[in-house]
Amino acid sequence: MAGRVLILRAGSGAGNNLIRSLKMGDTSLFIVGCHDDRFVLNKSAADRNYVISISARAFLRDLRRIIKRERIDLLIPTSDADVMRIAQLKGELPCRTFLPRRTVIELCQDKYNLTTFFRRRGIPVPLTYRVSSLDRIEELFRRLRPHAELWCRIREGTGSHGAIPVRTPAQARSWIEYWEQMRGIPRGSFTLSEYLPGRDFCVQCLWKNGALVLTKMAERITYIDSGSPSGVSSTPALARTAYEPRIIDICAKAIRALDRRASGVFFVDLKETANGTPCITEINAGRFATITNIHDLVGRHNMAILYVRLALDQPVKIREACDFAEDFFLVRSVDTLPAILHARELFQGTAQGP
Repeated sequence: MAGRVLILRAGSGAGNNLIRSLKMGDTSLFIVGCHDDRFVLNKSAADRNYVISISARAFLRDLRRIIKRERIDLLIPTSDADVMRIAQLKGELPCRTFLPRRTVIELCQDKYNLTTFFRRRGIPVPLTYRVSSLDRIEELFRRLRPHAELWCRIREGTGSHGAIPVRTPAQARSWIEYWEQMRGIPRGSFTLSEYLPGRDFCVQCLWKNGALVLTKMAERITYIDSGSPSGVSSTPALARTAYEPRIIDICAKAIRALDRRASGVFFVDLKETANGTPCITEINAGRFATITNIHDLVGRHNMAILYVRLALDQPVKIREACDFAEDFFLVRSVDTLPAILHARELFQGTAQGP
């Protein structure tokens, strides 16, 4: 597959992981990277790189110039912010994109609205309320009984941004006030929901014109310690391939509820309740997970390469939409290349301590 793709935020963890998957999937693919931060861009693994402007008008101008100069076939955003920016530029870029509809992206980027949307349709989600006023926090705690521990978080953003478990109204109120006073986040941006203590899953899937083409699944086991008081995030230090048919079915039902003609990539985060019921906590529409390598570099199909082929209307033959490779682990830490190992490789080259 000879083609030319442009990766936004090249040099970032998400950008370089995607580039790694693409290069390992098809060496004929020419990859161009861009970023508005030249220091981050300096780490890009793309074949050629460009610094772009951050302002809206100059951003579009720079993208158009790069696309024309490099004869780009497909542009791929790697962050929620860029997914929205590119969706808003539909029709103004001289190359293809492969994104969900803008209304779907907007819904998915508001976690409260998404949870409400699914709850009305019988799709399992944590019971969630919007914090419209600090004076209502005690009332929301009463509504969420008998849950002793609640999850307080900002309704937008990634990586457990502004999220923390709380047990008392005073804790929730102090947390929200801190973010309002120190970070400028309005108190109406927060939600309170039941805390989900069970297993943590990521399901990444490709769709085209309403058909599920490919889906893969991983379980987050431990997390990179970022100092966050929540103790969890979407950024695992250790994850493993997984296969839970009921969770795959929930995710497919959710995407079809969002759009019967869904296209593009979606990754769905789910956590289990104390009794093992999986609940959707968020959906990132239009971009790959930062841990996409575990979905691309094991199993029968490389999801990143398949995404490019679907976007360029190239022939794709997939017999089974669910692709599961058993006993593979993703190991990550700060400042090291993510490693994907089979269970039998975990202790090769190591010795028991004295």
